[in-house]
Amino acid sequence: MRQRGILFPATNIPKIGRTTMVQIPRLFQWVAMAAFVASTTGACAQTGARDAAAGVGAAAHTASADLTEATLYEMLLAEIAVQRGELDLAARTYLEVAKRARDPRVARRAVEVASGAKLTDIAIEAAQLWQAMEPSSREALQIVAALLVSDRRVDEAMPFLERLFASEGVNVESGFLQLNRLLAGNPDKKANLRVIRSLATRFQTLPQAQFAVAQAASVAGDNEAALAAVERALKLRPDWELAAVLRAQVLLKRSPGEAARSLEAFLGKHPEARDARMNYARALVLDKRFPEARQQFETLLKSSPGDPDVVYAVGVLAFQLKDFEVAEKNLKRVLGMDYRDPDGVRYLLGQLAEERSQWQRAIEWYRQIDDGDHALAARMRTANALAKQGRLEEARGYLHRVEAASDAEQAQLVVAEAQLLRDAGRHEDAYQVLAQALTRQPGQPELLYDIALTAEKLERFDELEANLRKLIEVRPDHAHAFNALGYSLAERNLRLGEARALIEKALELSPNDAFIIDSFGWVLYRQGDLEAAVRELRRAYSDRPDAEIGAHLGEVLWVMGERDEADKVWREALQANPDNETLLKTIRRLRK
Repeated sequence: MRQRGILFPATNIPKIGRTTMVQIPRLFQWVAMAAFVASTTGACAQTGARDAAAGVGAAAHTASADLTEATLYEMLLAEIAVQRGELDLAARTYLEVAKRARDPRVARRAVEVASGAKLTDIAIEAAQLWQAMEPSSREALQIVAALLVSDRRVDEAMPFLERLFASEGVNVESGFLQLNRLLAGNPDKKANLRVIRSLATRFQTLPQAQFAVAQAASVAGDNEAALAAVERALKLRPDWELAAVLRAQVLLKRSPGEAARSLEAFLGKHPEARDARMNYARALVLDKRFPEARQQFETLLKSSPGDPDVVYAVGVLAFQLKDFEVAEKNLKRVLGMDYRDPDGVRYLLGQLAEERSQWQRAIEWYRQIDDGDHALAARMRTANALAKQGRLEEARGYLHRVEAASDAEQAQLVVAEAQLLRDAGRHEDAYQVLAQALTRQPGQPELLYDIALTAEKLERFDELEANLRKLIEVRPDHAHAFNALGYSLAERNLRLGEARALIEKALELSPNDAFIIDSFGWVLYRQGDLEAAVRELRRAYSDRPDAEIGAHLGEVLWVMGERDEADKVWREALQANPDNETLLKTIRRLRK
């Protein structure tokens, strides 16, 4: 517990709204105003009264006339509360002062303190008060809208967003391009689409507005609406590369071939469009048109031989093509080109070495990553490479020595250790490692999810269900918790109506996730709707040709009598994943 301050003991802090007031020495008035003025011009929320004393005379002369002595005293108490870490008290004090004084500066300070303390309701109330007192302030509108969106109240944010977009001097084009990012934290993707459509109504001839609608529709899973909107954007601005790429990304959900044809047509008119060509190459890879994809790599390199972004992209695409020599050559070249994320390149080179079973070489790449965003992942990949060499206990010891910067990182390390044990067939040991970690971090989402998956391997289905339901309670927006529970029921052919409802909830939260789409197709198959099942499974496999998705798609095709196509899907999946247990069991069971 932080020690209390010495200016005013907590028991002597008067309540807001007190009618009598002691005389404040003039110095205290100056200190209070200086602290407040500093805060409303961007000073840190932790600034205390003593830090605010610099320049105190000027602050008092310019602003003290606006506020009463009583108000200044309460503001001083609020700043002392901030310094002590009593942010709840500080935020409520500032809000009450702002209501009485009708001063937007005080309301803004209340927003700052409440936001820092994650007191969302107080922050929203203070921001709305600030905006009401300064209706012409774009900043106040932005903050009210952002706070409501972050609290998942997008419909309430709508009128503030409408006024913001109607404000004089606002860059509407840029606003629409940033709108989906603003709304991304809200799990109700259909509500986000509804808001963006409403905002775009007044801007029918603005391509950026149509683009924003297309983005929101795609995220909400309404691909037909997304295509219609992006076509409108391209009609308004035919040379817009960003819109051409978005159209291809939406078409990719149907088939890589359609996406490739769309980009080929655009490149025919705009051959200099680099991002479009990169995405064209990716679509060709997914469509398994490998010679044409390589040709696009060569074109990209010829057009921009000294551009590290292009060389990096070619290396990544070659990696996806499993053309490891070309991938390694270009990724190593990037390291000598002052690329902005060299550790990211080293991490990829480590993964590339793992793909070639060059375990020690992979470790050498990972050990070159000292810190930063890739450091923790590199430590976990190092442990995996050790385990692949039969050095499991050494790998576990290595993970135990990694210093975690937070509880979340510690949980990731535990999950990595459990995965090593599962890979070695030691499911009970993995379960015990996770169970011990949960005693230290009860309710930790990653641990709950991983122990549920491990319980399934041990056929402890009651524990699987209990942990997933607890995870849903802790994280009601965890799409994969709903999906895992629904899939587990569908896989065991139990409570299929409930299984479908759980998977549909997962789809609502994450409509474009291939594994969730696969689960939806699988529960439809279990319910006997073969046509709908094969449609969903084709969509999932097209987006992500994973071995287990291939196993499911092949099984449904086999049952429908489409055995040649089932064999084709299985052959492709086996080529990429020859040891996948689910795939092998499915093929043996159906072909016997």
